Amino acid sequence: MVVFLRLRTKLERICLNGGFIYACKYLRRRCPSHCIFSPYFPPNDPQRFACVHRIYGASNVGKMLQKLPPHLRAQTADTLYTEAKCRIQDPVYGCVGIISHLHQQIHIAESQLAKTQAEIAVLNSIAREAQVQEIEADSNFFNNLLPEEITAAGLRSYGYGPPSTQTFRFN
Repeated sequence: MVVFLRLRTKLERICLNGGFIYACKYLRRRCPSHCIFSPYFPPNDPQRFACVHRIYGASNVGKMLQKLPPHLRAQTADTLYTEAKCRIQDPVYGCVGIISHLHQQIHIAESQLAKTQAEIAVLNSIAREAQVQEIEADSNFFNNLLPEEITAAGLRSYGYGPPSTQTFRFN
C-alpha cells in the first residue's frame, strides 16, 4: 500500500514536471510535450481515462479532441467521461437509462402537481360557496328585521332597512 502511494506520487510528480500522463502510460507510449490528453485527463484521476478508453478507445478520443476547437475540448472530455462511466455501470442503457428515469420522475411530479392544484380548486370553490351562503343568511336575517329594530341596532348606515327620507343634491 505504501509502495503504491509512493509510486503514484512519483507518477504525479513526473507528469506535472513535463513527463508522461496516465493516458500515455496506459497506452505505453512516450508522452509528447503537446499531448492532447494532458489537459483533460489529469494524472491524479487515472480512472477517468481508463473509463473513456474502455468505451471509446484512446485513438478515437484523441481524434475527437483534435478536431474540436480548444474552447470545447474540456466540456467534450467531461461528457465523454460521464457517458463512458454510465455505459460501464449500465451496459444496456447507459446515459439513456438515467435520462429515462429522470423523465419518469418529472412525469410523476407533474401528475402530483396537477392533482394538488385540482384539490386546491375544489377547496376554494367550497370556501366560496360557504361564504356566499353565509352572506345570504346574514342578508336574510337583516331583511326580516323590523324598521325599529334596524334603527335601534344602528344598521341604517350600512344600507339595511327602509330607504331614508333624506335627499342629497349634487351641484
